[in-house]
Amino acid sequence: MVDKIIGGKGFSPLGNINRTGNASAAKKSSDTAKTDRVDFSSALQNASKTQAASTSQETSRTEKIQALKGQIENGTYKPDLDKVASSLLPFILKES
Repeated sequence: MVDKIIGGKGFSPLGNINRTGNASAAKKSSDTAKTDRVDFSSALQNASKTQAASTSQETSRTEKIQALKGQIENGTYKPDLDKVASSLLPFILKES
């Protein structure tokens, strides 16, 4: 049931909607052959494609993380020290 707040009087039914959720005007209408239609914008369609791509990226990221964890546990992980140093350098210079 759809309700609305009316000042300090509490809740009351909204418009002509009865307890079953059907509008009384719709019952009187003879257009029962009409069907509902939903059109989604291209932005929403692109969002669903982006979500699917994100899921596949998440899967590949999880696989990479598991491989790195395995290398660390085995002692075979060898990080590129030049990349580590170049990524730390801006933080070191910022603090100085």
